[in-house]
Parts: sequence; structure tokens; C-alpha cells
Amino acid sequence: MLVLKRFLSIRTGGTAGVRLSPRWSFCPKPIPLRIYSMCLLLLLLLMPRVDTSWWYIGTLGARVICNNIPGLVSKQRQLCQHHPDIMQAIGEGTKEWIRECQHQFRHHRWNCSTLDRDHSVFGRVLLRSSREAAFVYAISSAGVVYALTRACSQGELKTCNCDPHKRGRSSDDRGEFDWGGCSDNINYGIKFAKAFIDAKERTVRDARAVMNLHNNRCGRTAVKRFMKLECKCHGVSGSCTLRTCWMAMSDFRKTGDYLRRKYNGAVEVTMNQDGTGFAEANKAFRKATKNDLVYFENSPDYCLQDKAAGSLGTAGRVCNKTSRGTDGCEVMCCGRGYDTTRVKQITKCECKFKWCCNVECKDCEEAVDIHTCKAPKRAEWLDQT
Repeated sequence: MLVLKRFLSIRTGGTAGVRLSPRWSFCPKPIPLRIYSMCLLLLLLLMPRVDTSWWYIGTLGARVICNNIPGLVSKQRQLCQHHPDIMQAIGEGTKEWIRECQHQFRHHRWNCSTLDRDHSVFGRVLLRSSREAAFVYAISSAGVVYALTRACSQGELKTCNCDPHKRGRSSDDRGEFDWGGCSDNINYGIKFAKAFIDAKERTVRDARAVMNLHNNRCGRTAVKRFMKLECKCHGVSGSCTLRTCWMAMSDFRKTGDYLRRKYNGAVEVTMNQDGTGFAEANKAFRKATKNDLVYFENSPDYCLQDKAAGSLGTAGRVCNKTSRGTDGCEVMCCGRGYDTTRVKQITKCECKFKWCCNVECKDCEEAVDIHTCKAPKRAEWLDQT
């Protein structure tokens, strides 16, 4: 009960003036205090959090002015003001993880679309505590770790450089080696990303904040999972009698692929009784581990444009006529059918190697069929808006 009161006092302090529609009034009155408390806890779980995000830094480029970034909490604004070079790296990293998100979901009904001139970047689609929200929080956290660690190694930040702990001698399954070169300082990237990104979630004590903190951590640790040992051989004819090695991050695509697999296996959960952790939403499902993405609510089907849910729909999306996967016209178009347009494309053909050392090709024109999803019937569309 004390936990619930703390939840309510913190949450209502940040939502003054919010009026609930009748659909939230599901608690009968009068009712016992215990049941009323449970209803309020459920209400906290279901209420969407309409706010802006640090993700907006990625749209500012070199014009990162801390006081002009909407949605930053006090600690984030302080870190921004004290570390402008780091904010620049985070901005560049934001563009990279958004591209990776869009690559991972390019054949999905929801394709990680962003909205121009929208401070929330993704619009209302992430207000739902869905597995898509879980993925975005994880990949964004991973993207910051990756960007900061890379910037450290490249000497672009004042407060860090190469990993200072990789000194002296060590060994692996191939024998001994000397630490040298510049090992990526992944621990600094993780530490700063945690301090900056998690700061906002720690200002509230609701279920969504706990979910976001969990998925943020999954993203941070995913980058570290793919650190690899790289070595340079020394000796006669590169015989590798001596080796100098360093730790390096793998390509960010590996992190993206890993988190996409975690998205596919994300675990639906509910809050436990004291509001500090998770319980299985269905006892028949496995329990979530610290490496699993977690979510509270099922996703919409994203078939139709729905402003309330933030769904853009799939009308006009390109689909693959022969595929049975998520990119196939049957799945992508949600059974509405598709239009086919024949277009001309210019491709390189009849390529020949010319001594020395060029490859010369001709430009060939070919006709290609492009299939795009049909728009829904008007009455069907109106039901969703």
C-alpha cells in the first residue's frame, strides 16, 4: 500500500490537469480500499505517457542547444550542458540506430517510421507498452553506447579515450599476447548511456518506467556481447610469434540482428505486487530473464491508419508478390490486395574487365513490376480514425 501511495504521489505530481475519459472509470463505487488500490495500480499501468524524448537530439545535427531540446529532465539537461561533445556523438548515433531499426523492420507492417518535426520522433505508436516500444528503447540505448564508445576510441571526446585497463600481457586459446593499439572503452559508453538515458525513467515510478529501464539495459549489454579480440602479428614473415591485440566492437548490424531476435521472443509481463519487478502475464509462458525484451500490451496489427494508435497503415507499401513472409503481399497488405505498376529500371550489364584495372559496363533498361498495397475502403478506414 505504501508503494502504491508513492506511485500515486509521484505520478500525479507530473500529470496535473489530466482528465480521464469515462473509459478509464472501471472501478465500481463504493468499493473496499484494497480493491480500489488495485484498480488505481491497473490505471497507472494502462495510462499512456505522452512526452518527448532525447531521441530528438538526432534531428538537430551540429545545433545541439541543451535548453532547446524538449523533454529532457534536469539531470539530462545538466549532462548535456557539461558535455556538448558527447551530445554531438549521441546525435550522430541516433541517426545510426534509427537507420538500423528501419533496416530490421523494412519488411514489417510497422517499419520504424519517424515523423518530421515531431519531438517524440516516432509519434504516438510508442505510447503503447508494446514489443515495438521495447525494441526501440533497447536499440536506442545500444546506439548511444556504440556511438560514445566509438567516439572515445577516435579521440573525439574530452572525458575518455581508449580503455585504460587493457595494458600488459594476457592470453587466449592461441597463446599469450601483449595488449596494445586502442581497445574500445565500452565500459565508459555503457556508464554514460545509463546515466543519461535512464535519468528520465528514474523521475517516475510507474510500470512503464520499469519496463523502459529493463529494455534500456538489454540494449546496453547487447553491444558488449559482441566485443571481439583483434590482433596484429609480429615476427618473421608475419609468423605470429608475437601478437599485439586490442578489444573492438563488432559492426552495429550484429547488435541490431540480436535485438531483432529478442523482439521476436519478447516476453509479455505484468507488474509484481510491490511494483518493483515483473511477473509472467501467462503462467504457461516462460519467465523473463534479464536479457529478454519485455512488454505489457499486445501490438496493433498496423494494417490501417489509426491516429490514436500512431499506426500509419500499409497502404502504398511495396510488397513481394512471391513471398510468404511478412514482406509478402498477402501479409503486408492485410488481405486488401495490391496494385501492380510496371516501371523501367536502368541496370549495369555486359560488364567486362579492361586492362588495367577497370571494369566497364553498359547501361541496360529492363521492365520491372512493382507491387504496392491497396488502400482500404473508405468506410473501413473511417472506423480507425
